[in-house]
Amino acid sequence: MANIVRRQEQQPMEHAEWEPFRTLREILRWDPFGEMMPMARGEEGFVPRFDVKETPDSFVFKADLPGVKDSDLEIALTGNRLTISGKRESTREEGDEHSRYYAYERMYGSFSRSFTLPAGVDPDAVKAELKNGELTLMVPKKAEAQPKRITVGSGGGEKQKAKA
Repeated sequence: MANIVRRQEQQPMEHAEWEPFRTLREILRWDPFGEMMPMARGEEGFVPRFDVKETPDSFVFKADLPGVKDSDLEIALTGNRLTISGKRESTREEGDEHSRYYAYERMYGSFSRSFTLPAGVDPDAVKAELKNGELTLMVPKKAEAQPKRITVGSGGGEKQKAKA
């Protein structure tokens, strides 16, 4: 027997708005293992990203750390290993019976990042500033570690004058 496929005509939906991008976001956000591993979400996920730049006289680290207090931030330089750690406390307020969260996407918790620097940094001159939620950390190079410009002169110019 042959399969018979009937085409049904679609009825227009009354006042129903379909938002394809919203549907796509919901599909991409779906985490089939999220309910099985509740500790893997929320407080365990805060890891700030850093910009690292080298200038002729220092290394500059920048990171966005909104909500992190000065007292919750620790910076250590041991040898050539720079470690930046801290924590951001949750500000989530439990609602009353008349309110509820529809989304809770901000990350909280402890973090630690480490960077290996080349030899020749000056650990005594490191400067850190946390201003408006942005960390700026400057790790200067030692004076002897900075490149020196060597000018090239005319090779053997005086010897040529002596022969003439």
